Amino acid sequence: MICSYLYTCAVNSDECLLTRMQEMSLDYHFTVEQEVGSATHAFFGFNGTAGIWRIAAINEAGGWKDRTTVEDMDLAVRASLRGWKFLYLGDLQVKSELPSTFRAFRFQQHRWSCGPANLFRKMVMEIVKNKKVRFWKKVYVIYSFFFVRKVIAHWVTFCFYCVVLPLTILVPEVKVPIWGSVYIPSIITILNSVGTPRSIHLLFYWILFENVMSLHRTKATLIGLFEAGRANEWVVTAKLGSGQSAKGNTKGLKKFPRIFKLPDRLNTLELGFAAFLFVCGCYDFVHGKNNYFIYLFLQTLSFFISGLGWIGTYVPS
Repeated sequence: MICSYLYTCAVNSDECLLTRMQEMSLDYHFTVEQEVGSATHAFFGFNGTAGIWRIAAINEAGGWKDRTTVEDMDLAVRASLRGWKFLYLGDLQVKSELPSTFRAFRFQQHRWSCGPANLFRKMVMEIVKNKKVRFWKKVYVIYSFFFVRKVIAHWVTFCFYCVVLPLTILVPEVKVPIWGSVYIPSIITILNSVGTPRSIHLLFYWILFENVMSLHRTKATLIGLFEAGRANEWVVTAKLGSGQSAKGNTKGLKKFPRIFKLPDRLNTLELGFAAFLFVCGCYDFVHGKNNYFIYLFLQTLSFFISGLGWIGTYVPS
């Protein structure tokens, strides 16, 4: 009773810095999370881009459902609860394309963060009441797969690095030990880069960018958990067909200097946090003793660049 998932290889990972950083995150997901899940026979999610399913598994699980924006994960969880096992085939590669515009990437991350949280809300009692799987598998799916990786991970990243750490500057009585603010996060980040060793020199930019995106992922997670207005919003991820340009066909793709172009839509949320972090950085520069202002000014710059849309491929309207 096995269904197989395949590794997806991005054809446009070298298009811009945005796609390179996406490649780092996805390579860790495939080469570590999916490989470990398959090797230990634990549950791991289905990436809808590529996979081979037994028709019997789909039918027994109740077929495809449109109750969330992650119908592939929904099907995988229901099939797993009925005893079906999954196998990840990392040596079989299927070509895919990454979103190379920041707007498309934001919509994609909203769907990928909101959907699992919304699915967790709808399936947690179904998992608890299931009698076909062992108790420890229920604990793993509820706690590790959903609660920690799909909900808490985004909150911790955003709240700690973008809220708590900056606010400790304004409250000198609160001190964060250096092992908690630097050493442990650095080790985790380096381990996350093992899937893409060719991009290890981009770790610095990747960390700052992931902190920016944690804002949107946290927001999307809350929307999914409370099933707010955008919980079932489905925006197809826009792709530019860059796989063709990577092979030499560049006639239809126009390049524009990004830094001198005003974006069609300012991202006010990012700009607001850039202002907040800048104020905290200035206060630490004048009154602080921990030199947090170095990180805060760099993170401010990341939020500011994202707020103006100066990241990824520029497509004129």
